[in-house]
Formats: sequence, structure tokens, C-alpha cells
Amino acid sequence: MFAGIPPPYDKKKRMVVPAALKVLCLKPTQKCAYLCRPAHEVGWKYQLVTITLEEKRKEKAMIHHQKKQLMRLRKQAEKNIEKKTDKFTEVLKTHSFLV
Repeated sequence: MFAGIPPPYDKKKRMVVPAALKVLCLKPTQKCAYLCRPAHEVGWKYQLVTITLEEKRKEKAMIHHQKKQLMRLRKQAEKNIEKKTDKFTEVLKTHSFLV
């Protein structure tokens, strides 16, 4: 379980390194294991904690994804309606209601 980002790197932009992705590195036939199960088998006591944290992370990710989709749809709707509202926008700009 990772307890945070060390001080010099917590202020830097986070990126995805394609060369490090499991999907790209491993062959389709190659087996892989999560560290949680083998660690629990040798006496690590925090398997339930990691499971609950992982569930919370997945819920947050789903909510973030839904918000992102809604924002994308909203921008698309604004683009679609922009042609219809152009003449009204011009009038509002001439009367300095819109800057």
C-alpha cells in the first residue's frame, strides 16, 4: 500500500509511462499476480484494508468518468447551439452585456 507521494515529486505533474504499463509489457499468455494475496498468505494483515481502499478508488474513478462524459456532452451541446445563438450574442456584445 502506497502512503503518499514523496515531497519533491508531489508538486510535479503526474504522467503515464507507456513502457511501464502492465498491458504493454506482459505477453497475453504470461501470468501475473497482485502482491496482496501472496503477502496475505505469508502473514500480512492488511488485505481487507487494501480491498476497501481499492473499492473506494474505483467508485471515485467512476464518478470522475461520469462527470467527464457530462462535460463533454455539454461542450458538444454548446457547439451545436452556437450557430442558432450567434445573432443574439452579437446583439448582446454590441450593448456590452457580454465581454
